Amino acid sequence: MRPLYTVIAYLLAPVVLASLLWRGFRNRGYWRGLGERFGFLPAAPAGGAIWIHAVSVGEVQAARPLVRALQDRFAHLRILVTTVTPTGRARAMAAFGEAVEHCYAPYDLPGVLKRFFDRKRPIAAIVMETELWPNLFHECGKRRIPLVLASARISPRSVKRYRRFLPLFRDALAHGIVIAAQSPRDAERFISLGANPQRTETVGNIKFDLELKGDGESPLTVLMPDARTRPAWIAASTHQGEEEKVLKAQQTVIGTLPDALLVLAPRHPERFSAVAQRVARSGLTYVRRSSGQPCVGDTQVFLLDTLGELPDFFRAVDAAFVGGSLVPVGGHNLLEPAAAAIPVLSGPHYFNSPDIAEALIREDAAAIVHDDRELAKRLLDFLQSESLCRQTGARARAVIDANRGTVERIVDLVTPLIEAKEKSSETNPPDRSSSG
Repeated sequence: MRPLYTVIAYLLAPVVLASLLWRGFRNRGYWRGLGERFGFLPAAPAGGAIWIHAVSVGEVQAARPLVRALQDRFAHLRILVTTVTPTGRARAMAAFGEAVEHCYAPYDLPGVLKRFFDRKRPIAAIVMETELWPNLFHECGKRRIPLVLASARISPRSVKRYRRFLPLFRDALAHGIVIAAQSPRDAERFISLGANPQRTETVGNIKFDLELKGDGESPLTVLMPDARTRPAWIAASTHQGEEEKVLKAQQTVIGTLPDALLVLAPRHPERFSAVAQRVARSGLTYVRRSSGQPCVGDTQVFLLDTLGELPDFFRAVDAAFVGGSLVPVGGHNLLEPAAAAIPVLSGPHYFNSPDIAEALIREDAAAIVHDDRELAKRLLDFLQSESLCRQTGARARAVIDANRGTVERIVDLVTPLIEAKEKSSETNPPDRSSSG
């Protein structure tokens, strides 16, 4: 089925390009680096690279400790990080700077992939979580480049979708790919799609290995000196349809706690202005982070319309709601607020990371809310009880501490693959006569 898939992919390429150009009118990041998506890249310096593919912000955050560990283990190799979204690329540049190379990932087209591999010369590929691209996997197999799906996960819904094209994905998973699955359930699902059981291991969820920060000064403390004297909560990574519920919950909360503060952090930058307008229509007083103005005592909503600061703000509040979960998006990272040792709230749609949610719920470190009323009730429970916040937050942090170590297991798994590839390359240097 791969030739048919390739024909369809080429036919869809103009549609994808038009979509990118259209989205660029709202977010110019889609226009920058457009040629990179088609493999038009400068040739890399001499030497091989370990290629890490992280789709967007969440995967980039999860990849940070893995990048550090690989830099320590393979100091002589370059690290290349690719992303798909402009926000993911911005996060990669902020997180790694010049210490790694970063560009957009190539589209899954044979000619594009040939240009990408010829110019960037990866000797190993590590794909974060789950991205199944038949032509990419085939190209890795053809060039004998080890490919690892790191902290790989696949939902039952995705398995049903992939089964419709089972021959295609069975072929994609047949190129010596190593599956480093998040859980035994994920490992079984990959095997059911054609992964080799002998090359499928359970390593855990890399997100538990997030880089932990201390109790240093947070941006909110600077912007609002009395932050710690006010009850404060954060609604993080919210989507369209959630801000209305979050603002209603805040209105309910301030009915009981008039000085309560909401830090509202929408997921996508292109929605920042629309969300600001929505806050203004709610009648709540607000300040935008991008304005640089400090909060004053009567500020009821602090709109976090910048990137890269969310982990710091988790440390400045008493409780967190994580978005993408009151609407059927699948939820976002529950571990960042847990790492800040604060209570975690989520909507019922947390199917992107069910194991994380269930682990926190099981230890009474997180709770599920279904609407603005339940959200407000849970928030009031926490904001009115310092001891409840402290105890629940401590349980959340304990869940993280109990599940760390995935990065080390992944590095131990990929090390012999990289070393074997390096030895093979020294014995049989690649023929670059056909590079384009």
